[in-house]
Order: sequence, then C-alpha cells, then structure tokens
Amino acid sequence: MNILTWAQLDEQARADTLRRATAAAGAEVTAGVAAILEQVRTGGDAALRALTSRLDGADLTDLEVGVAARDAAVADLQPELLAAIREAAGRIQTFHEAGMQTGYSVETAPGVVCERVVRPIRRVGLYVPAGSAPLPSTALMLGVPAQLAGCPEVVLCTPPRPDGTADPAVLAAAAECGIERILLLGGAQAIAAMAYGTETVPACDKLFGPGNAWVTEAKRQVSTAEGGPGIDMPAGPSEVMVIADARADAEFVAADLLSQAEHGPDSQVILVTDSRDLAEAVAAQVEKQVASLPRADTARKALAASRLIVTDSLASAVEVANDYAPEHLILSVSEPRELLADVERAGSVFLGGMTPETLGDYCSGTNHVLPTAGAARFTGGVNVSAFQIAMTVQQATPAGLEAVGPCAVVLSEAEQLHAHQRAVTRRLDRIASWRREGLQAARRSEVDR
Repeated sequence: MNILTWAQLDEQARADTLRRATAAAGAEVTAGVAAILEQVRTGGDAALRALTSRLDGADLTDLEVGVAARDAAVADLQPELLAAIREAAGRIQTFHEAGMQTGYSVETAPGVVCERVVRPIRRVGLYVPAGSAPLPSTALMLGVPAQLAGCPEVVLCTPPRPDGTADPAVLAAAAECGIERILLLGGAQAIAAMAYGTETVPACDKLFGPGNAWVTEAKRQVSTAEGGPGIDMPAGPSEVMVIADARADAEFVAADLLSQAEHGPDSQVILVTDSRDLAEAVAAQVEKQVASLPRADTARKALAASRLIVTDSLASAVEVANDYAPEHLILSVSEPRELLADVERAGSVFLGGMTPETLGDYCSGTNHVLPTAGAARFTGGVNVSAFQIAMTVQQATPAGLEAVGPCAVVLSEAEQLHAHQRAVTRRLDRIASWRREGLQAARRSEVDR
C-alpha cells in the first residue's frame, strides 16, 4: 500500500488519491448494463434464464424458490448459524424500531388542519448479493425494516449457486423476516426483472440493496427511466476509511482495512493518520495478515487501489474524510467522541479501537446498506422510513379558508396563475354569499317575531 503525505499533494493529486477505482470502468459498465436491461425487458423469463446460465453458470428450470424448499434449507442449517441469524435480526429490529417515523397533525390556522400520514410501499424488491460470497446479513438488513414498515409484498432476488440453489443462510435470513417470494437471480438482470417485471417476477415500486458496479449502475438506469422504480441509494462496492492517531493499534487497523478489502477487487480501503510511524506499521501488518486470508487474492486486488495517507493533524484527517464521504468511517483515536463532532459526511461511523466495522456489518443493530461512491454527501443508510411513503393531508373549514385563502390569492396573483386564484376566490365568494343569506334570514325571522 502506498504511503502518501497529504501536504505534499496538489489539488489534482488529492482528487486522484480519493477517486474510487470503479470510476474508470464507467463507460463499459454503462453500456453493458443497458444491454442487459433491454434483453430482460423484451425477453422476460427466457432472457433471465439465458443470462443466469451465461453469467452465473446455473441452468434453471424454476426461477423462484418455493416456501417448502426455503423451509427445508432452513431446517438443515447449522443450529449455531441459525441462532446467530435470529440474534442479529433481534438487534436490527430493536435499533430500527426505535427510529420509526410517525405521523402528526397540527392546526396551522384556526380551521386549517395539516397532517402527515405514513404508508408502507406496496411492493419492494430486495437484492441480496452472493457473487463472491453469500450475504445473509444483507437479507436481514433489508428484510427487517421492510417487515417493520408493513410492506404488503416483498420480493427478494439472490444469485444462484452453480447447482441452481440459493445459499441456505440467505434463505434462513429471508424466512426470519417473513419473506416468501425469493428469486434465483443476480446482477443487473435481477434489477431489470424487479424493475420491469416478467412472467415470474413482479415489477416492484422500489428497489433496495448493495452490489457491484453493475448492480449499482442497473439501479441507476432503471430509476431514471420513465415509470421506473425508486431506489434506496447508490450502494456499490464496499469502502472503509480509518482515521487513526499514533496510539492506535496497527494490528487492529490493518484488520479493519482487510475486512473491507476482502469484499471484492473493486472495494477501496483508506487509512488517514497523523503518524507516519503508524502508517508504516499498518502497512507491515496488512502484508502480514493478508497472507493468511482465504480470500487473499481478492483482498490484494482491492489493496492495489487503496491508500495510506499521512496528514499534519487529526483535524486535517477529518477534512479528508469529509471530502471523501466514506461508506464506513472508523475513528481509531484516543478521543473518538471529540473527533465525531467534526465529522459531517459518512454512511456509518465506528468509535474507538474496540468497535470494528464488522459489528455494523452483522449484528450491532445498525444497517449495513449504506451510501457508497461519495453519496454520503446527501443521504444516509437504509432505515424503516425508506420502505414507507409520507403523505400530507389537509382540511379547511369555511372559517379556515377565510383565514388562509387571502394569502393564496396574493401569491397566485404574483405568479399569474389565475385558475389557482379563482379556485380560492370562488369559494370565498360562496362563503360570503352564505353569510349574507344567513344574515337576511336572521333579519326576516326577527321581523316575523
């Protein structure tokens, strides 16, 4: 891993240092994804089978995993693994349930009531990667919030293994979340199927889940098409940035970097420290530890696009982090809470030397479906509200319309939208007429008496 001194880099060199490796493959990926989307859109299930055979090496008769097959796979799962899945699901539920949005109602003027009501999205599509490694944890991170939101229909896609079956742990996680529609589909073709719908796969209103550059690009393309589904966020190749001071444990820091590097060759890991000695110690530890990893080849490819950055101070290190807006940010420093106050942009933050990013990936309770590629500049991770829509509701009485209507009349006149204006003035005139008629009726009644 290259050790770079931040103060010696000019503006362009700094931008190059923080550039994600996947950016270079943009044009090729964009064109390839577009072709796959069109193939699925026009070819339906037949196209999905052909793409699955070519890209995943699995020849499928049935694209869907039946509930009986799901339950059988769960029954055969190692008890220790099943218990861990259920334990993690419980903590994820506890955390997400605490932050659920609620509706509210307020009277903004006498006779004018405005409300916000929350409704679940009718049909959501969840993507659970399993290309380089199955990710049952992702099924929990998506399935638990969807369940809490009360989504009536949940569709889950996960790539098949070469024998045409789904990973049993993924099925167990799906079962824990009450998910029954499970499709053996991966990559851009899975996104296309959930976006457009096929004979077997229903079209979904919103798509969720991380994936490689192809999955991320597919989500982007379908979400920008006319009538296309919404998406949670850009959630592409994994990335972690560690800010460490001189007292940080080089062994732990290296382990944190490698925990993300092993995700895939397009993952990116960065250390920012105010201690060159620590940077050198971490580099040595990375080399020592990577050699014993089962996924060493994958991790080494990711490390080739990663960086060790030495800054003049921890304050400068935080500035680098805010510019980068990492998916995961580990503050491996003596006083992490103090440093957190200056952190403005990150998907998820891990405080102190005893808080490995792995906890967030699996079982602390926070969500690991997080913004990548700098999207933490404008969005956060998945939560229950991502599976809901919030509608506003309002109701005005005649008195309420009289109270706020004149404001609308003036503003619509300023915008020269006279139909808008008359929708108010006609009603105000009618109310005035009612009042005159009521007064006249009262006067006639007085005379009659």
